[in-house]
Amino acid sequence: MTVPALLTAPSPLTAAYARLAEVFPGLRAEVLDDDVAAPTGSGWVGAAELAAGGGALDGFLAWDEEQVLRDYGTRARPDVVASFGLHRYAWPACLLVTLPWFTHRRVPRIPVEDVAFHRGLGRLTLRVSEFACLPDDPAAGLPGARTVPDEAALRAEVLDAVAQHIGPVLDGFRPRMRRGKRALWGMATDEIVEGLWYIAHLLGEEGRAMRELELLLPGTTKPYVGTAGFRELTGPDGESLPTRDRASCCLFYTLRPEDTCVTCPRTCDADRVRKLTPAH
Repeated sequence: MTVPALLTAPSPLTAAYARLAEVFPGLRAEVLDDDVAAPTGSGWVGAAELAAGGGALDGFLAWDEEQVLRDYGTRARPDVVASFGLHRYAWPACLLVTLPWFTHRRVPRIPVEDVAFHRGLGRLTLRVSEFACLPDDPAAGLPGARTVPDEAALRAEVLDAVAQHIGPVLDGFRPRMRRGKRALWGMATDEIVEGLWYIAHLLGEEGRAMRELELLLPGTTKPYVGTAGFRELTGPDGESLPTRDRASCCLFYTLRPEDTCVTCPRTCDADRVRKLTPAH
């Protein structure tokens, strides 16, 4: 008699991460089954290793240092290298929480011990034992589901889940950066906003994402710093140009003072309009 193979049910987060891969193929997230070991070696680094701030973090930042030297022909200050490295981890890591919330109203808990990252491949793996959702979610009866009463409570889950993951990572990076705790949490605030804003634009839902993020970050939720910071500028033909003011600076100006980011506090509105218009 042939015994049929047992099929593992897909994670309630799989659909959200599949949409990410569809619109942004450079980044893929995979939920691991309980019996599958997280990848190690050959470019993989665990989030817990980054949080520990030791040799694994040294190796991670060596990539940024080499990239700056190769692309700009100069060496960046150590704190600038650390800022670049933190951004390149935190931007995708925050999406592990914010994207399933945005697309399916599911908020996973992802301690640093449960996430691994391969920057060269643009891949993240995670293990999820718990997620929050609304009572009417079809996934509410699944193992690990924890229901919360309403949208406001679910937003609180998003902020708490991101803080649980990114807080230890900030602690690991902090000794290498010339920034205090408030400035680091300003960076975390920016990663939450700009990551989801960008992916939502690719999904054709930029406007909804801006409204959701304004509710998520009203400016009064510690340890986060500032609001979502969105505002609108007017283009040369009267068109609306959405922008935002970052709570932190990525320090790219230390390499190219004349080429600041479009959401940088150092970028004036006239330069923003020029950079945001289709001709540019």
